Amino acid sequence: MRINMNRMIVALAAVVLVGTGAVFASPSPRSQGAPKEQLATYSSGRASILLAEIQKESTELRRQADTLGTFAGRYGHSWQSHVYYLTKIKGHINAVGERTAELQQIRHAVLPWQQQAITELTSHGAKVAASTQAAILYLNENQDRLFVSEYGDHLTTIADSSEDMKQTVDRFLDYEKTRGKLQQLQNELELGG
Repeated sequence: MRINMNRMIVALAAVVLVGTGAVFASPSPRSQGAPKEQLATYSSGRASILLAEIQKESTELRRQADTLGTFAGRYGHSWQSHVYYLTKIKGHINAVGERTAELQQIRHAVLPWQQQAITELTSHGAKVAASTQAAILYLNENQDRLFVSEYGDHLTTIADSSEDMKQTVDRFLDYEKTRGKLQQLQNELELGG
């Protein structure tokens, strides 16, 4: 389980450093001779699906992170409770990381607003992943020291960054929905005129 979190952090860090994505081993539709317009249509549609999946994951991630965030500096919760919520968070951030990696593969062919969404989600995901890994490492070594500010800071960062991720994906998907409604109205007006 720890390997997945490490891979997530490394993948997100690499994506942040590279910024524009990287060359991947699997062939893209472009390399198979698909016209640019078809590639853009496919990639934008796939990006929307992945963003919706990230939205679902980030909703659950945020719930778990909010609960864990309430543990910061409070007595009454066993280290097993901390482990339970950190494990749930790790599962959600790994799922977000898999989808973010796929978004990075198609980044070159998506709409500008989707590229911006990918950049912002990658940043928030990296923060959640790094803080989750740090909290897990801390907890593994200090099961009897749950109320130290260092650990509490990790829990707070997980909660805050999870909330930022959720709000970001919500905002971009709302933007997409509004663009779709605008396009539909424009088409109706053109047909009726």
